[in-house]
Amino acid sequence: MKRIGFTRSILLLFIIVSFSCNGVDKKSSKPNVVLIYLDDLGYGDVSSYELGTLETPNMDKIANGGIRFTNGYASSATCSPSRYALMTGTYPWRNKRAKIITGGNLIIDQTEMTLPKMFKSMGYQTGIVGKWHLGLGKDGPVNYNSLISPGPNEVGFDHSYIMADTQDRVPTVYIENGNVVNLDPNDPIEINFGDDDYGLPSGTKNPELLTMKWHHGHNKAIVNGVPRIGYMKGGEKAKWSDIDMADEFINKAKEYLDTVKDKPFFLFYSLQQPHVPRTPHPRFVGTSGMGPRGDVIKEADWCIGEMYNYLEENGILENTIIIISSDNGPVLNDGYYDDAVEKLGDHTPAGNLRGGKYSLYEAGTRVPFITYWKGKIKPQVSNEIVTQIDFLNSFSSLLGSDIKSNDGVDLSSVFFKNFGKGRDELVIQATSRTAFRKNNWVMIPPYNLIAVNPRVNIELGNSKDYLLFNLDDDISQQTNLSKSNPDKLNEMIVRYEEILGKNRNEAEELELE
Repeated sequence: MKRIGFTRSILLLFIIVSFSCNGVDKKSSKPNVVLIYLDDLGYGDVSSYELGTLETPNMDKIANGGIRFTNGYASSATCSPSRYALMTGTYPWRNKRAKIITGGNLIIDQTEMTLPKMFKSMGYQTGIVGKWHLGLGKDGPVNYNSLISPGPNEVGFDHSYIMADTQDRVPTVYIENGNVVNLDPNDPIEINFGDDDYGLPSGTKNPELLTMKWHHGHNKAIVNGVPRIGYMKGGEKAKWSDIDMADEFINKAKEYLDTVKDKPFFLFYSLQQPHVPRTPHPRFVGTSGMGPRGDVIKEADWCIGEMYNYLEENGILENTIIIISSDNGPVLNDGYYDDAVEKLGDHTPAGNLRGGKYSLYEAGTRVPFITYWKGKIKPQVSNEIVTQIDFLNSFSSLLGSDIKSNDGVDLSSVFFKNFGKGRDELVIQATSRTAFRKNNWVMIPPYNLIAVNPRVNIELGNSKDYLLFNLDDDISQQTNLSKSNPDKLNEMIVRYEEILGKNRNEAEELELE
């Protein structure tokens, strides 16, 4: 009897050890996830990519300890569509509402599957801190003086602490779980994106009140000396401090994690940098030598370091997946004179890529893309093609869920396990225009629109002729091979049209506010 008991004990111990070693014990089977999303960060803006001269030591630490993807893509060359694709795993061109939002309603249908919904279905706590820019409310103008719904909380997030759109747009307030923070009910907020300035100072009428000069579009309501898109009346006690925004978001992210760190959690930490207006905290001013754009990237890098340190100090780093990426490529002058061009020096925000934000060329959508999981992911540089559209399917697969998105691919092995093959193809989007990548080839269909937007000085990828590039030989897209490779061009066109079906919309000229 003693021998039987001993044998059973050994067998039980073997089973326990086996399950633990195979990574399916309860704790390790549900890794925490922190998705860090920057705004307008270029392919060459992270120094581990070795394409620019700006130093980002904290991002480098994570990149060098994980997988740094050289072919990682946002879905779109502008922010709202990319965020929609990341959240839903669906190409944004399938949704006519998935455009850059200015005070608009929620563009995610509440019935759609989303990344946070998937995590919730697997027992996760879900939170977002930072930029949202996927719309709020429904059926008309948003009332910021009462509970704002639907929003992040209605599409899967348990907790939200956000700014509604972008830092350069009104309302310049934080919103926590649908309520404007510090709003005085006796000082209600009124918002107008038309011509009614409520009799208040504006960028055009009162240049003497500005601490930042506008270049184009950003010339209406003045908040903290910065002219914005749109007019805002009231809500004085609720207005944010621009220079304190980075500190506000990292502190709120930590506060949220304090409440959920003993459970599996998904945090979407969505930074505002380096989007305009670039307003670094005074302790970061001058740290880059490249003016405010470089300084806010240094500030963002510090924020990422703070997040990493928090996870480490709380003993949860080893069981936390960290992802770093950007919603689109870089832009220098995007509405304000802030020395981004004049003080750029030798730095190349787009690296060796052509174009930038708003562009169908590679720099519009190919972005920094890093996955990190201490002790689970072996450091490497991967050339596999991956996209943010694939996060939903990949995390679903990793967690053992059967939830799948419309357009995503299961790249869990590529993202988290150092093996497997990435995508063969993807549709690239820039505003109302699309292009197609398949393996090492990129095809851009004809668009009879301006080639360069003069306000931002970015090549848009528009041509009267088909453009065809072999990225293996020509990553900077300098040589159009459409005429010398007609068979390849036709192959690309046929497959591109198969994917889009009837969804190819008429292209429109880029209009910047």
